[in-house]
Amino acid sequence: MVNCVVRSWQGEEVGSCTLELRVAKEENAAHIVHRALRMQMVNARQGTASSKTRSEVRGGGRKPWRQKGTGRARAGSIRSPLWRGGGVIFGPKPRAYEIKMNRKERRLALRTALQSRAEDLIVVEEFASQLARPKTKELVAALERWGVGQESKVLLIVSEPEENVILSARNIAAVKLISATSLNVYDVLAADKIVTTAAALTKIQEVYSD
Repeated sequence: MVNCVVRSWQGEEVGSCTLELRVAKEENAAHIVHRALRMQMVNARQGTASSKTRSEVRGGGRKPWRQKGTGRARAGSIRSPLWRGGGVIFGPKPRAYEIKMNRKERRLALRTALQSRAEDLIVVEEFASQLARPKTKELVAALERWGVGQESKVLLIVSEPEENVILSARNIAAVKLISATSLNVYDVLAADKIVTTAAALTKIQEVYSD
């Protein structure tokens, strides 16, 4: 269990909350998180890379020169892989890179990854009402008040994305906005700081408890 301080829009301490998730055993934690991270990154590959074999390259139907008597090495096609402009030997072809992982393992890996980032977790009050209109400058100032550096990569977790919050955050290159129900291992591990609302933290514990 991790105790967290809840901060207001102005950056003041206004309460506390707890983060309590069932995580993997210490000896297995790194392994299961690595598997989940690898699965996510590998499954993101399109697998559309393709090269042509000698049978697919245009041309080369006629034998370049006669078999014997020229003094040159024998050649049957100008599209041989040994020739410039020829086919590719064992080149890439479209394929699926997808690997699978059980749902319970994926959730366990996510809980373990999130709990491991407890030191970089910042919990704040709901702030959508503070943004009467989309204003990137105000959100940047709030992040600084919450202790987030300007150069830090931030994962901003909200319970329900509000339009003004989305529009305010989308122009900040270092901030990724995500809903509590869409968490993934890569984003949790890639961020320097994780900022979450208290409501989102409660939702995370409800949704990913099993």
